[in-house]
Amino acid sequence: MSKLRILVFWTLLVGFFVWDWHSAQPVNLRLEAPIIAIGSGQAPSGGHCATF
Repeated sequence: MSKLRILVFWTLLVGFFVWDWHSAQPVNLRLEAPIIAIGSGQAPSGGHCATF
């Protein structure tokens, strides 16, 4: 029974990724936030650290 659950889990997970890959809009990397923005001069926005 546990092997069947494992097979169903991985099938659903892979199926979800395939569906997402085909239905999602492509990512525009020019609109994404920089990976490391420490010291870049960008003001923090949102969250508790923006109030300090």
